[in-house]
Amino acid sequence: MRGTLLSSLFGMVLIVLTTFGATAQQADIESTITGQFEAFKADDFEGAFQFASPNLQMMFRSAENFKRMVTAGYPMVWKHSEFRFLDLREAAGTWWQKVQVTDLKGFTYLLDYQMVETPDGWRIAAVQLLDAPSVSA
Repeated sequence: MRGTLLSSLFGMVLIVLTTFGATAQQADIESTITGQFEAFKADDFEGAFQFASPNLQMMFRSAENFKRMVTAGYPMVWKHSEFRFLDLREAAGTWWQKVQVTDLKGFTYLLDYQMVETPDGWRIAAVQLLDAPSVSA
């Protein structure tokens, strides 16, 4: 009986610790993405560039190059009215955060943010524009 009780208690503690770790991880990932959205809203591309992963920073080489890519390819992120976090998932060792973004004209987009953990915290490694789900009446 005592062994079963200890096993159950250990299992519950493990679940709580795992849940807390996942919740903290999600909060850190959301904080990174929110920071970049806030920088975009302020037209602070130097600040927004700091949320990019080291690989993306090497690829774009400067905040000015990064700005050109964002304004041309992701205007809904740069000039957004609101955003909302959806699911966070892990696939093949990579973390993806789905985000719903509404632009200034009221159009809604789904984006998937690939996240990487660095010594300086979570950074954005890639963003994919997803097909919006079909809506039926």
